[in-house]
Amino acid sequence: MPSLKKILHFMFSALVTAISIGILGFAMSAQWSTTTVECSTLGSVLFNGSAVLKMGLFSGHAERISCPRFGGDADFMVFPKLVETAGAPVILHGLVLGLLSLCLLCSACSILISLYNSVSNPYETYMGPVGMYACSSLSACVAVVVLILYVVNLLATAMVEDVVQSFAANIPAEMRNKRAEMHVGFYLLIPYIVLSLVAIALIYTYDHAAYTQRKEQQRPTEDAPKEIMMY
Repeated sequence: MPSLKKILHFMFSALVTAISIGILGFAMSAQWSTTTVECSTLGSVLFNGSAVLKMGLFSGHAERISCPRFGGDADFMVFPKLVETAGAPVILHGLVLGLLSLCLLCSACSILISLYNSVSNPYETYMGPVGMYACSSLSACVAVVVLILYVVNLLATAMVEDVVQSFAANIPAEMRNKRAEMHVGFYLLIPYIVLSLVAIALIYTYDHAAYTQRKEQQRPTEDAPKEIMMY
């Protein structure tokens, strides 16, 4: 039977990871960005139109003012719309969704391992602290990659321009001065990463203390008094 100290450390680790999953789930359903571009008809030097693209991971909203000639508002599903435009944006967005799903899976595995360790002692196997370290650190690292990929897809590709053009009724448009603002869905990945690291720290503090205690109990005989060694 595990000690009370071990039970508390692993239970708190499972609780912290469960909170991080809740945060990630909310982040995936929230808005991630708002992007604004100036717009004109192709070949014109007068950029008197604009478009605002509000996007989450699954749904979005486009607002156009004289972009390129007419305006209008439209809701859309992000992934199907990116499939229509094709190219690198749909691949990067698919990677973002896939990696976030991997984060959820790793965090769930971390919870299961922590709960299992709170009632048993699989210390030398992958179901011990090593498995928990692997799952939580992988989820944190993957979340960092997601942040980078999303920003790259938003600013370094033509995703926004392609989506706006798809609403332009086959009228070629030219866009410039793209500006992006990140929102709560994007920034919530930061506390998710922090909580994943906190879960690792909780297990590490127990693991390190237990290792130190075992080393003290296994001190070599040369540390014993000479009177004892004579017998």
